[in-house]
This record gives sequence, structure tokens and C-alpha cells, in this order.
Amino acid sequence: MDNSNQLKLSEPEIVSDHEIIARVLKGEKELYAQIIRKYNARLYRIGMSIIDNNSEVEDVMQSAYIKAYENLARFAFKSSFSTWLIRILINESLLQLKKRKLSVHLNDLMMNSELSPKYTVDPQTPASQSLNSELKLILEKSIRQLPEIYRTVFIMREIENMNVVETKECLDISEANVKVRLNRAKTLLRDSLSRYYKKEDILHFHLSRCDRMVERVLTEIKSLPAPGNMSTVFV
Repeated sequence: MDNSNQLKLSEPEIVSDHEIIARVLKGEKELYAQIIRKYNARLYRIGMSIIDNNSEVEDVMQSAYIKAYENLARFAFKSSFSTWLIRILINESLLQLKKRKLSVHLNDLMMNSELSPKYTVDPQTPASQSLNSELKLILEKSIRQLPEIYRTVFIMREIENMNVVETKECLDISEANVKVRLNRAKTLLRDSLSRYYKKEDILHFHLSRCDRMVERVLTEIKSLPAPGNMSTVFV
């Protein structure tokens, strides 16, 4: 049997979102696992920037993946899939905040201070490695203490390397506001940030958690029809 046209789950990096979605729409539900694994870390960090609660973030991520699956047929690639998925996650996160009866304040403070690193130690020495570990903990704690409007932009721009256009589309704000919020976040973090940290270690979504998220979502969608046959109204 010729398996040359079979999608290899072990090589998600060579398969585009468009191809995965097209095949999921044809009924190959198991391929949705690639979408989940690809975006777990990004959704987790952005979700944590809004909700700041591990268990609630995983629930919100699951809801976002399910809602995206149910509405795949309506996604027309007018924007990037990641932007579309992140906007679903943000909406689900804000709904979760409402359930907690928390208010989300969206008022900007106009400040333009830039980040000024304080530490200049050699990252290769044992002493600096120890310091870097401490700085990572300080950084993560400081990020989690930022107001949500600044925390989310900081995570998107500085941790996830999303550009200004992607960030503004996800948050539905202007490019100017993206820049203002990022500068404000850096100002608030200037006493704890250092240039000696690995951003991929911040709010890390470990492999075991990634596997669990894949299992949770795939278990849910097994009972659902292929998204191309759904009549769900996406809000």
C-alpha cells in the first residue's frame, strides 16, 4: 500500500495549517492533534497573561480548540490561522473572567520609557547561571503581576515574537496602542527584567501537559461530526 500521501504526525513542521485544516474538514479528525501541539505553548502563555490560573487556562484552551474545530469550515484564511485561533482564545478567556466576576479595565496610560537592563554578568559562569535561574523566577512573577492589558501585549510581542500587526489584530487595538502597552509593560518590569533569560522557559507548557491537552480535545471532537458538516454559528 502506498503511504506517500499520508500525513506524518511526527513531522508537523513541514505541513501547513491550510493542508491540515483541509484534511480535518474531510474527516481526518486525528490530524487536529497537529494544530493543538503547534499552538499549545502560545495559547498557554497568552491565556495565562489574561487569566493567570493554570487549571482555568487549560479549560479555556480546550474550549478554544473545540470552538475552532466546530467552526473550521467558516475559516476562510482571510487572516492567519494563528490570529484567528488566538482571538477565539482571548474571547474564551474574557468569558472566564466574567464567570469569576472580575472586571477587565482597558484604559491605557501614555508612557514611552524603554527597558534598561541592569545586569551585565557573564551568562556562562556558574554564578551567572544561578542568577539567571533566579531572574527567570523574578521575571515570571513580575509578568504575572502586570495589569492584564500590558501583560498580554508583553507576552505576545516579547515572548511569542508576534509582530505589531498580528498583535493588534488579535487584540483589536491600534498599532499605537500595541506600542504604548509594550513600553508601559517594560517600564513596569524594568526593576526585574534582565537580558539574560531564555524566553522559551517563561510560562513553559511542558510536554506532558501538551499530551494531555491533545488527548482532552481529541476525546471531545470524536463525538462531533466533521466540521465541514456542522451548522454551528460562530460568535
